[in-house]
Amino acid sequence: MSATPASLAPAVLHRLVQEGRAPRLLDVRTPGEFRTVHIPGSYNVPLHTLREHRAELLSHLDEEVVLVCRSGQRAREAEQALAQAGLPNLRVLDGGMNAWEAAGAPVERGPERWDMERQVRLVAGSIVLVTGLVGIAVPGAHLVG
Repeated sequence: MSATPASLAPAVLHRLVQEGRAPRLLDVRTPGEFRTVHIPGSYNVPLHTLREHRAELLSHLDEEVVLVCRSGQRAREAEQALAQAGLPNLRVLDGGMNAWEAAGAPVERGPERWDMERQVRLVAGSIVLVTGLVGIAVPGAHLVG
C-alpha cells in the first residue's frame, strides 16, 4: 500500500471515457450526492458500504478502478480500505467531482439536494431564529429548559 494513492487527472479520465477505455468508476459519495450529479457510467458504492463489504467487492473488481468523491478525501479513504483488502490497480480522481465538473466533463444530473452540512446549518439557524423570536414575544422564555 502506498502512502499517497495514485491519482488520475480529470482530463485524462475524460479522454479515456471518450475513447471507450474507461476504467471502472466507483463513486463513494452518499446515494443522495450521487443522485444529484455523477459521472455517466459510474457505480455508487458509498464509503461506509465499501468498508463493510470490501472483501465481497474484490471478486467483482479485477480491472483498473478509479475512485470518485466530491473533492478526493473520501476516495483516498476508500483506496486505503481496498488496498488493505488486497485490491491492486486503484486510482483516485484528482480533485473529485469538483474538478471533473470544473474541467467541463460530462455529468448526469438528478434533482438538486442539499448536502448534510447545509441541512444541519438550516436546522440550527432555524432553532436560533425561533428561540430569538420567542424570547422577544415572551420575556424569559429562553431561560426555560
